[in-house]
Order: sequence, then C-alpha cells, then structure tokens
Amino acid sequence: MFGFSPPPKPRHKVFVSYHHANDQHYRDSFEELFANQHDIMLSRSVQIGDIPENMKTETIRQKIRDEYLRDSTVTVVLVGSQTWQRKHVDWEIGSSIRHTLHNPRSGLLGILLPTYVKPGPNKYDLYTIPPRLHYNIECGFANLYDWSNDPSKVQAWIHQAFLQRDKKAPDNTLDSFANNRTGDRWYS
Repeated sequence: MFGFSPPPKPRHKVFVSYHHANDQHYRDSFEELFANQHDIMLSRSVQIGDIPENMKTETIRQKIRDEYLRDSTVTVVLVGSQTWQRKHVDWEIGSSIRHTLHNPRSGLLGILLPTYVKPGPNKYDLYTIPPRLHYNIECGFANLYDWSNDPSKVQAWIHQAFLQRDKKAPDNTLDSFANNRTGDRWYS
C-alpha cells in the first residue's frame, strides 16, 4: 500500500529587508540557511555592492522596486535593535506591499533577531519595530515571529505571508521616511 504525503510547499521569491550596518550577519545566515542549505526560498535581495552609494535617493528607490521587489512574492523584514530607524527598510516595505501594474503586492512578515531587545515579558515594543511593519501587523496583513533556524517553521511563515497577501488589505498610509531616524523609539 502506498502512503500519502502532502505536496511540498512551494519555494517563494523572498526579498529580505534589514539594517545593513547592524544586521548583515543575520541576513547572510538567513539566506545561507533557507535559500542555500534547505532550499525553501529563492533570494531576491539586494547584495552589498549591487547599488552604488552615490546614486540619488529616487533612483535607488526605483532600482530596488523595479529590479528586486518586482520579482519577489514575499518580503521578510529582519528586525534588530535599530531597524525601525532605516529609511531604506521603510521604502522597501512600502514598495513591496503596493500593488501596481508592473509590480504585484508581496506578502509581508517580520522576524525579531536575537539582537532585538524585548521590553520585559512583552513580545515586542511596537515603537521599536519599523512603523509600517507595525501598522500591517495591526491590520492583520503581516505577522511577526522570533528568529528560528527551523526550516519548516520559516517555510510555513513565508508561505502564510504569500497566501495572506491577497486576503487582507495592507496599510500603506504612512508617509515614507525622508531620512533615517534617530532616538530610541519612533513615537514617544
């Protein structure tokens, strides 16, 4: 008698958004584990050196949107202690959840890195994660998880975000960051 096994979950094209200066190690580990070792995703992320630093802001935004996000189906935000301050993270989230003629909407999820400091027993301090991610967790479009090396968990998270992208409307009402931010929180 033949046993039945469910079909494997499909691999999704994943764009990883993160704080380059602080969390490069975790982005590299995430892609090594889940794109290379366990083959549960295809990376569509910007690599160091892909975009010249001297480009104009609007050119950088357009390049990321048209060359990287266009081909992705899920955006994963790696949330460290200062990720919320980064204008590029805000732009990447905003662009990925916007549905346009040439760029369909991506699913969205956040993963709290081991470097993220939790305030006591709470899961997270909503004012120390990217505000656009927080608004989308609140409206049910995105979810937030703790870091895991378990490929079956991460694959399930990515697949859930992919399925959810057309079931709920995202919240993209915030004005885009004009600059990186400073301080301990985005709202006091």
